[in-house]
Amino acid sequence: MTERVVLAYSGGLDTSVAIGWIGEATGAEVIAVAVDVGQGGEDLETIRRRALDCGAVEAYVADARDEFAAEYCMPALQANALYMDAYPVVSALSRPVIVKHLVAAAQRFGASTVAHGCTGKGNDQVRFEVGIQTLGPELKCIAPVRDLALTRDKAINYAEKHHLPIATTKKNPFSIDQNVWGRAVETGFLEDIWNAPTKDVYDYTDDPTFPPPADEVVISFKSGIPVAIDDRPVTPLQAIQEMNRRAGAQGVGRIDIVEDRLVGIKSREVYEAPGAMALIAAHRELENVTVEREQARFKRMATQRWTELVYDGQWFSPLKQSLDAFIQDTQKYVDGDIRMTLHAGQATVTGRRSNTSLYDFNLATYDEGDAFDQSQARGFIELFGMSSKVAASREQRIAAEAK
Repeated sequence: MTERVVLAYSGGLDTSVAIGWIGEATGAEVIAVAVDVGQGGEDLETIRRRALDCGAVEAYVADARDEFAAEYCMPALQANALYMDAYPVVSALSRPVIVKHLVAAAQRFGASTVAHGCTGKGNDQVRFEVGIQTLGPELKCIAPVRDLALTRDKAINYAEKHHLPIATTKKNPFSIDQNVWGRAVETGFLEDIWNAPTKDVYDYTDDPTFPPPADEVVISFKSGIPVAIDDRPVTPLQAIQEMNRRAGAQGVGRIDIVEDRLVGIKSREVYEAPGAMALIAAHRELENVTVEREQARFKRMATQRWTELVYDGQWFSPLKQSLDAFIQDTQKYVDGDIRMTLHAGQATVTGRRSNTSLYDFNLATYDEGDAFDQSQARGFIELFGMSSKVAASREQRIAAEAK
């Protein structure tokens, strides 16, 4: 029986060429699997037909947009996940859902191997292969670009020689990965970290230097999940899409960082995540109102570790699952509304209300009706500072004895 390989298929040049390239290098039949996580562009049927025209024996497409939004983006929102305090793990979040569909397709079509288009320098090779090993430990992994020396020039020459139905331009200098949670851009002139991004880098966001009039939005949350925008019920996918549109029109969510890659190098990355960054800002402020102080302090530590695990391709790891349980528990009272103004690249919270709020006006006010017993403050300060006071007395005693 002929070996079969499931290929993570994007419809682009490299993965289209990889169909024939894998067949020639391994003798295996190729099943192309495309997963829609809201990346936009061509429709799935066009991509499916191209895979078949490029030599795939089967082509399977999966609309995973709602699944991705609800089961992957929403946990990241509840965690306020920002790698290096900046990047909302746009690419890292999409890999486990793609892996899930790749493994399911391999099992469905009787494939023994899963192939992906990652290089040996990036994070995604780890994310794909660790995920595949976890969900399908019987499967092998290959990466044509990394393992079979498929360079871009070779891909272009191969496509032209075999008359593949795919554009073979060398003009686009960028490597781009995008989904509904955001967009990642790297390589080209951006590799010189002194170079500022040019206008053609951006697609999800308009120039914040020349914004339209300010846009006020009210986002309603239930258990840390957006359920309505301006009183209109929304699904997780609809919430992200609407905030992408509205925050993107104001230039919100542009990120330019040099980040620490999992493989040990530093890489310059430009991201656009208007919906993600606006929703995280709103969610974080609602947590400030509804999550108890010590729980919130510990959650910030747990969130950092959760985000690092996701970035490092450990979505299915035991520690990540344990942190999921903690984060979910913190969200049971994160209910209420956040009013934001979107304008000139900023998403600014201007109002909060919640029936599960821990904010007590009568305790917080300095005006008439103050319920805070200020006479208790002196004793609290004395006890709170006791350990520091005793330690300072020891230092003074030892210093005096040394003279």
